[in-house]
Amino acid sequence: MANETDTNRWYATGKRKTAIARVWLTPGKGEATVNGLAAADYFGRPTSLMIISQPFAITETTGKFDVRASVLGGGKAAQADAVKYGIAKALTRFNKDLRPPLKKAGFLTRDSRIKERKKYGQPGARKRFQYSKR
Repeated sequence: MANETDTNRWYATGKRKTAIARVWLTPGKGEATVNGLAAADYFGRPTSLMIISQPFAITETTGKFDVRASVLGGGKAAQADAVKYGIAKALTRFNKDLRPPLKKAGFLTRDSRIKERKKYGQPGARKRFQYSKR
């Protein structure tokens, strides 16, 4: 869904666990900002930065877009995955021909695994109290 008023900006939402990322792509030099900070300062870990850059590496668009992301909820790793999913969706809105490589790499599939709720009468989601025979 490209903005009707601004055709040089593409928006997508990415989700992972309880993290939600709103991602805007604009043509640029490859700079990424997350919640107003540089991605390297926000995430800190090199693995998170690598996760964010994967959609660009697959589609050979590294350094062609600036990323502005707003994330909330979850932890840093889940937020990085949410940003990656948002970037992949925004790239498909930029160019439909980029969809097959992103789909093949699994970047356009929402990872729907979330924490299972705790059940009543039990100490946790699946753990049971110890059974006593006598």
